[in-house]
Amino acid sequence: MRVELASERKLRTRNKLMYRVAHWPIWIAVFFLAPGPWTFSLFAYGVSGRQATWLWIVMACTAAAGLLGRLPGVEPAPYIIRFVEDKPNPIYRRICYTFAWCAVVSYALLNFTGLVVAVATGNWYLRQIYDYAYFPIAGVILALGALGWLPRVKPSTRGEGHERRYFYGSVWAVCFAQPVLGILWKILPRERWADSLKLIVFVAILAAVGKMAERGLLPRTRPILPGQLAIVAD
Repeated sequence: MRVELASERKLRTRNKLMYRVAHWPIWIAVFFLAPGPWTFSLFAYGVSGRQATWLWIVMACTAAAGLLGRLPGVEPAPYIIRFVEDKPNPIYRRICYTFAWCAVVSYALLNFTGLVVAVATGNWYLRQIYDYAYFPIAGVILALGALGWLPRVKPSTRGEGHERRYFYGSVWAVCFAQPVLGILWKILPRERWADSLKLIVFVAILAAVGKMAERGLLPRTRPILPGQLAIVAD
């Protein structure tokens, strides 16, 4: 496993403007995806008026939060100073990362379920699965976040050096697997052999990228060894 030494990380007291701006679209996507069934309709039928309105609302709210320094990565200065310090985790970070976990976990789980059902029954029920299962799944994840039981959402930042790798490992996995699944959805027929292939490819990508993240081969997935003064620099 590759690791990073806190003492070797570049010390930075301010976040560059481009760094802050580059993080803004991430949180736009996270909160825009929050209404799950709407997102299904977006990819199935295109942008509707209410989705466009919701996007503008999300952009305005996240822009305001970013200007106030209340959006992870968009703060004027890095928040994490010592990776072993028992420092309070601000509420805005806990809320943002909770919703990020919701987007990462819920869509992967729903699409996996839809594939399994399609292979088992020969019929697609993904629309119904999103309608009936998204909000219960999202509710559980939001509850876990409220209790502080998710990585990067805990009351303290003490474990940030390790917790962030679980988060980014999951993000890398779904960011590779979901687009490939979308392409296969478009080009392959709705037949059992094709649905089986989609399921195999989807699971294989999740597993392969997850293994790469476990070994620290992807950006932000290396554990940061604690005990030294450092500021997050990536």
